[in-house]
Amino acid sequence: MSAATVAARAVMPLAGHAREARVRSMRAAVALVVGIIAGYALSGGILEILRDPIEQIALARNASLNYDSVSAAFDLKVKIAVVAGVILSSPVWLYELFAFVSPGLTPRERRMTAGYTTAAIVLFAGGCALGFTIFPHVVEVLTSFSSDQDSSILNASTYVDFVVKLVAATGVAFVLPVFVVLLNAVGLVSSSTIRRHWRIVVVAIVLFSALVTPAADVLSMFLVAAPMSALFAAALVITHLADRRRARRDALDRR
Repeated sequence: MSAATVAARAVMPLAGHAREARVRSMRAAVALVVGIIAGYALSGGILEILRDPIEQIALARNASLNYDSVSAAFDLKVKIAVVAGVILSSPVWLYELFAFVSPGLTPRERRMTAGYTTAAIVLFAGGCALGFTIFPHVVEVLTSFSSDQDSSILNASTYVDFVVKLVAATGVAFVLPVFVVLLNAVGLVSSSTIRRHWRIVVVAIVLFSALVTPAADVLSMFLVAAPMSALFAAALVITHLADRRRARRDALDRR
């Protein structure tokens, strides 16, 4: 985008901003609808993947997914379609959002926004991928607390909600270091403050890992805690280097 275009948009009247917001909202809405349609087409395959841990449990004892109403199966497919649609259309609506707000930002703010947003998306996707990988083991462990003589009859909608929350929680946990770096960049948190509280952060990571991977062995917990700890360490190094760079710049300005 040229400097002239940015300058022209900076003085765009309110009606122009409203018109642009409407156009970009329509594009995002169309992308979301297309994503939901694609998600509905994929919902059967997605449900089969989610059902696989239950089928593995059923090999040892009675276990199944159940629907508590006539429309429950359709409602569940729509729920899966909406979640999948939001994910599939995210590149479009994230771009439209960034394109709408970026003209009002300075070049430095634009670079920071793009950098932090990209890092957050990549880390969130990585965390969700890890959560999706470990969820079968979590389901297996949680259902193992019941006796072999008992039946695991699970409400399908509640089960899918549990998996979505588990995957999303793991994704959000992986994004937290980005917010730590962002808070440092805007001057709200110093690297020394983060360093002083590293023990609390490590304990919180271990507790979170234990909650999302309630297994008797420590391997699953390690698979979650290790990358989270590495991301926190990386955030600590980045904030330390940023604070040193700001300190040198302030020292030069005082001369």
